[in-house]
This record gives sequence, structure tokens and C-alpha cells, in this order.
Amino acid sequence: MRIYYWNKRQIAKTLVILSAVFVIAVLGYDILKDDTVVMTLASQPIYQGDSRFQKMALTINVDWGEEFIPDMLKILKANNAKATFFITGRFAGKFPELVKMIAEDGHEIGNHGYSHPHPDKLSKKENQEEIKKTEQVIFEVSGVKTTLFAPPYGEHKPHVIEAAEELQYKVILWTIDTVDWDKNRKPQDIYEKILKNAQNGAIVLMHPTERTLKALENIVKDLQKKGFELTTLSQLLPKGK
Repeated sequence: MRIYYWNKRQIAKTLVILSAVFVIAVLGYDILKDDTVVMTLASQPIYQGDSRFQKMALTINVDWGEEFIPDMLKILKANNAKATFFITGRFAGKFPELVKMIAEDGHEIGNHGYSHPHPDKLSKKENQEEIKKTEQVIFEVSGVKTTLFAPPYGEHKPHVIEAAEELQYKVILWTIDTVDWDKNRKPQDIYEKILKNAQNGAIVLMHPTERTLKALENIVKDLQKKGFELTTLSQLLPKGK
């Protein structure tokens, strides 16, 4: 049988370590008990809507391309289709009449930040300033209060999601990325990407480009022929989500 002797310093050090472990265990238990905290840690962007119904949402992120929007609206209107336009604050301030036109046609308007920065590189507070500034501009020009946030570049680190959710926004990404911003993409490429991946609840990411405009009418008509209703994003999301 071995007998170990500890000096006062060793005993004090051991007690400090045991106390720290006890505190961490208690705090961890409290966090796990708190449903709100657990929900925040588990929060994720929305990539897809309700798959129970044959509906899809065309989402159009707007920070440029103002010359193509009127004709895109004409195509959507002629085919009784709705879309969700995520608009930056600086665009709304520069082209208020276009934003009004989008709202008056019954399309949904979402928040795309003010200056199209890289959200992951901003602090939570800076992200919230981008969202709030955009919300104010869009409301002033259209009377619409935005509640959906599409982060520029699709960046969504935890602090970006927290920034939006603390302002009561849902963070939206996509199911199908058309990559239509790429100048090497052709209208047929955009059309095929959507039609081949069409599915219930799909969220389609698009931009106001010439190639998107050229593909849009066939996209809308052929999706409708397949039985899909093209609706706003809010109408695509499950209730309570």
C-alpha cells in the first residue's frame, strides 16, 4: 500500500480545478435546460420550403440589373407567376420606382443588406445595421416591411444568422442555384439547371441578368406545365417556420 503526501499548494490547485469543473458542469446543465438557447445554437438558414405541395419560389437577388427588371415583371405578370425579390438598400434608394413596381405587382420583397458586403466579415452589430438600414429604405419607398433576409454571397456564419434572427428575420438561402451571374452561362444552361432539379418546395436563386431574362419565360411556362405553382417565398414556407 502506497501513501501519497500532498503539500498545501497541490491541495489548493486541485480544489481550484475541481471547482472550475463543477461550475462548468452547472452552467452546461442550465444551458441545456434553456430551450431558447438550444434553439439559437441549432438555428440554420432555410434552404427549402414545404415539400408537401407542388409549389416553387423564384427568388431574385437585386443589387444591379435594373434594366432587366421591368421585362422580368412583364413575363411574370403575363403568366400569373409570383416571385420574391431580395433587394439591397442602396438599390432601393437609387431605383425607388422599380421597387414600387415590384410591390404593386404583388411580388414579395425581401432584405438583401444595404451595401452587399460580405456578412461573415462584419460583426453582428454591423450586420444588423445593414439589415435595419435596408428595411427602412424599402419601407419608405414601397410601404413594405421586410421579414426575410438573404445574406449576400450566401454567407451565413452563426453570428450572421443571430444578427438577423434577433431582428425577427428568417434567413433564406436556396435549393437551386442558377449561377446566372456567371457571364459564361447561357440562357439554356439556366433553364436546364432549374427544370432538371425542379421539386416541391424548391427555392430558386436568380439575378436580373440578360441571360436570365431570356430564359425566364420558358422557365415559368414549363414549370407550370409540370404542375408547379410559382409563388412567393412566404407562401412556400411551412406555417410556423
